[in-house]
Amino acid sequence: MRAASLRRTTLGWMTALLAGIGLAAMVAAYALARIEAADFLDGQLRQVALNAGPGLPDADAPPAADQDPEDQLAVTIWKDGQVLRDDRGVDVRHPGRTGYANVVMGGELWRTYTTANGTTTVRVAQRDVVRAEFARNAALGAVAPLLLLVPLSWIVVGWAMNRALGRLDGLVHDLAGRGAAAQGPLPTRGVPTEVAPLVEAMNGLILRLQAALAAQKRFVADAAHELRTPLAAMQIQLDSLGGPAGGGGDARRMALADGLRRANRLVDQLLRLARLDDGAEARPASVDLGQLLLDCVADHVVLAERKDINLGVHIETPATLHASEDEVRVLFANLVDNALRYTPSGGQVDVRLLNRNGACVVTVRDTGCGLPPGSEGRLFDRFFRAAPPEVEGTGLGLAIARRIAERNDLGLTVENRRDGQGTLATVRLPA
Repeated sequence: MRAASLRRTTLGWMTALLAGIGLAAMVAAYALARIEAADFLDGQLRQVALNAGPGLPDADAPPAADQDPEDQLAVTIWKDGQVLRDDRGVDVRHPGRTGYANVVMGGELWRTYTTANGTTTVRVAQRDVVRAEFARNAALGAVAPLLLLVPLSWIVVGWAMNRALGRLDGLVHDLAGRGAAAQGPLPTRGVPTEVAPLVEAMNGLILRLQAALAAQKRFVADAAHELRTPLAAMQIQLDSLGGPAGGGGDARRMALADGLRRANRLVDQLLRLARLDDGAEARPASVDLGQLLLDCVADHVVLAERKDINLGVHIETPATLHASEDEVRVLFANLVDNALRYTPSGGQVDVRLLNRNGACVVTVRDTGCGLPPGSEGRLFDRFFRAAPPEVEGTGLGLAIARRIAERNDLGLTVENRRDGQGTLATVRLPA
């Protein structure tokens, strides 16, 4: 079942937000403007009553705060050209025309209205600052609620987007946690309509990749199995070759034997890699890691002596690992073998089991040629070799080591030493 459309969800929340904010702003602006207008118009009613009946008492007797002289109206009456009444004494000059006008009187701008019937002229004036203040207060009352629209929009829209996009979190975690051996398509349940085609396309890509990987695994396994038989036959034939000792025949037989040895090693590695890729679960057991490292070093003593390399092992702390013993043995054997191959004569290879901040770590440090710049990203790729051409290798040792580390929850890194004297392989055990 797919989730609702992301576009419709967002638009729906946006519409609801704008409608709610608009309604609230309208109600608040109306209430504020009504209060302001009521105060202003009440004052005008009182002013008209007091001006229409001079000398009458102020029945309302408003507080002093409401008796701002600026708010009062100025009424001037002329009769037969003579000033009959002037409340403020602002300007007694007879106006030249009737109707509305803006007049500067006493150094202030006034809004006036003048009417006349031939003998009597009446002018009512009000300071422009009062009108501006009224307009400003009304505008602020209308705008103030709208100023809340932006932050509330961010909050509501952000919440709506997080709610809508939160449905993709499960998909993201599923995709990020998938390995090369993961089976099955990505789930489409809860995925927004706009994202569903992308998920379906990714599922199609996953199926094609799985088919390609399966074909590659079958090819590697089949090719390795098919190669073992002719290689074994060639080894038998080589062993049965006779001939006098010495001369060029021995050199050719030795070169052929080395070639067969390298081919057999490549086939063995391909078969081991094929078995690891089959996805068969490892059979974990309790492994004495210190003893296992001693055995691995002992297996490579002959190679180290042949190359005149100082091979040492140091067990700082005992450690027990719950993993497949055969696979872990191959992992450390590959690391030690790599270190010996890439270290020149007279060099040194150290294998150490350490305790760092409560966690067990195995390091294999050599004084070899080191890693060339830019090779770190491809170091664990199959058939990739970062060593010089004259160093023998197949490019599968580290790929096998990484696969074993992944299967047994071990952390594996290979990097140049900080002192620039070789490489450092580090295996971190689970807590």
